[in-house]
Amino acid sequence: MFEKIKEMLGISPAPDYNQLLREGGIIVDVRSKAEFAVGHIKGSKNIPLPNLNSNPAIPKDKNKPIITCCASGMRSGSAKSILKSKGYTNVYNGGSWLGLNNKIGT
Repeated sequence: MFEKIKEMLGISPAPDYNQLLREGGIIVDVRSKAEFAVGHIKGSKNIPLPNLNSNPAIPKDKNKPIITCCASGMRSGSAKSILKSKGYTNVYNGGSWLGLNNKIGT
């Protein structure tokens, strides 16, 4: 019952981002092109948040792990919501790109 309550509140253990990447996951950085050019995670795809709805770089496989990131975690949270509303099932808000980069150790 405790697990069901945590699920309802959106409380879950932190995802293993490295494992998601080993499983073929991708990192989608939703910052602007100018922000991305200043620094980003190697191998991440830059799809600015305003372009997320119409970008062909988004995987067709709606079960593929997608980790979103941005400068602070706000836009990446919005990106996660957008992708979930489009039927993607395996989407994670990685927060800031710097924090995510530290977590995955690139």
